[in-house]
Amino acid sequence: MPDVFISDFEKEKVSVPTIPSEVPKTEPQKIKMHGNTHNRLGAFSLYPKHIDFETREKGEDIILLLRAHPITNVKWVLIALLMVVAPSIVSTAGFFASLPVGFGLIILLAWYLLTMAYSLENFLNWYFNVYFVTTHRIIDVDFYNLIYKQVSDANLDRIQDVTYTMGGVIRTVFNYGNIYIQTAGEVTQFEFLGVPSPDKVAKIIQDLLTKDI
Repeated sequence: MPDVFISDFEKEKVSVPTIPSEVPKTEPQKIKMHGNTHNRLGAFSLYPKHIDFETREKGEDIILLLRAHPITNVKWVLIALLMVVAPSIVSTAGFFASLPVGFGLIILLAWYLLTMAYSLENFLNWYFNVYFVTTHRIIDVDFYNLIYKQVSDANLDRIQDVTYTMGGVIRTVFNYGNIYIQTAGEVTQFEFLGVPSPDKVAKIIQDLLTKDI
């Protein structure tokens, strides 16, 4: 009987998996946030893709692309709209009827060309006045017209202080303000004017200085 019992037990024996003495630990991975990577008209783009600039160095990654908040365009947009409807207002007073034939059309064409030029100039000034924050430096691109621009940059290790201001009802509601960056370089102060989320921008630059991102 004992021999039979032992034999049957060995046949039906089930193997139990062994538990390793040490379980390998996985290192936590840092998750990067992504901004308006595909919005070319965005004023706050975090880790933008398909964006480049002339003096970009090999291995230099763009952390931030900034423009003035779109709400800053309201003033010139309203002026442009007023310029568009101005001829209709003037025509109600009979101004064009008193002009020789053809003169009214010439004045209208010249006026609308002026309106288009005004609107295009203001849009280009907003679109091409940009600020870059990269893994190596900060860059301020000041666009004045199609044939002249000024580019200033400073390495991150030259930055001494980063502050931001955001005052007033409109700036508070739409969350935009100015950032002032003190450096020890040739350009002692950089100004990022009217940019969205200035607190986040300042935090990102400060984190770059301490190598936290």
